[in-house]
Amino acid sequence: MNGAVQAGYAPPTGPDRPAPGRRWLRWLLAATVAWAVLLAVLTWVSVRDDPPTVREQRNLAEAGPVVDRAVGELLAAAGDGGAARLVPDALRRGCRITPFADGATLTRGVEVLLADDDVRGLLQRVADRLPAEWRAGVRVTGEGPVLRADAGEFVAVQGRSAGPGRVRLTADTGCRPIGAGYRAPTAGGGSEAETATELLRRFGGAEGPVQVSAAPCPDGTTARTATAVSAPSRPDRPSLPGTLSQFSDGALHVSATDELYAYRSSSTVVAERADGRVRLTVSTVCRR
Repeated sequence: MNGAVQAGYAPPTGPDRPAPGRRWLRWLLAATVAWAVLLAVLTWVSVRDDPPTVREQRNLAEAGPVVDRAVGELLAAAGDGGAARLVPDALRRGCRITPFADGATLTRGVEVLLADDDVRGLLQRVADRLPAEWRAGVRVTGEGPVLRADAGEFVAVQGRSAGPGRVRLTADTGCRPIGAGYRAPTAGGGSEAETATELLRRFGGAEGPVQVSAAPCPDGTTARTATAVSAPSRPDRPSLPGTLSQFSDGALHVSATDELYAYRSSSTVVAERADGRVRLTVSTVCRR
């Protein structure tokens, strides 16, 4: 039986000859570790050097200034198309970024009141004046003309009718991680709040504090809109045109009814009746 191997008996591998299966496992473990290290290095380099490729890579604190600048561009593009003003920002929490993470959506906007109802004409003028890299365009849909543009950093811009003689232009972040949160631009300086308070005294005075919104203009100035709401109307119900016309001599009148009075001079003033109150805004807008 020289050199014969007994049936059912495996020859020893020896101390310096690891089993083939064990050698394969060692190679697999080494390759897995190397791959994990390579992925970590590539991820670090990408986060440091590459621009974001999805919306979720920019939190609300980072996207907020992009929205603010976009609103300033919209205001400058629409400022001479009627009576333009900033609308209060809307921060909606509770959207889902992943099944395990909540986020928030920031929307800021501009409302333009038109002397006519040429919504498409205004939207097209705005689209033509926006930065070329935004690729702004206007399409007619089943809901009427709609402006769409991309302000960068995954901030979407839209414009559409908001009712007869009204256009709403918005910049929207979509759902984002909150991060440090959104901080609105400082509205310091300006006389808009004082003017709004003074004008509203003719209708019984403001009920509650005046709210001021601000946005940076493309030329480096700051746009502001002060909003004040009166107490319920007095029994004599002062007329909007009769009360405000003395302040609008030489201004461009956009509307002059007892439900809506709007004009544009060095400032844009809009007064409208709603629920027995007068809501009045005074705005300094961006100039193109």
